[in-house]
Amino acid sequence: MNNAIFEEKWKQIRGQSTEWWSLMAEYDLLKVDKAEAKFDKFVSMLQVKYGYTRQKAREEVGKLWAKYESENKSNA
Repeated sequence: MNNAIFEEKWKQIRGQSTEWWSLMAEYDLLKVDKAEAKFDKFVSMLQVKYGYTRQKAREEVGKLWAKYESENKSNA
C-alpha cells in the first residue's frame, strides 16, 4: 500500500483499525486524522504499539487492507 491509496481509503481503514489492531485506540486515530502524512503517522503508531519494524507495519496494513477489500468484493 502506498501513501496515496492509504489517504484515499483512510475512512474505511480507520473504521477497521480497532478491529485489526486492538491496541489502537480512538485517541490514536484522532492523531492520525490530524496528521498531514496519515500513512506515516499510522505506521509509526503501529511500530510503537506492536514493536513492528517500519517495513513490517507497512506490510501489515497492506495485507489487512487487501483481505478486507477481497472480502467486501465477494460480499457485494
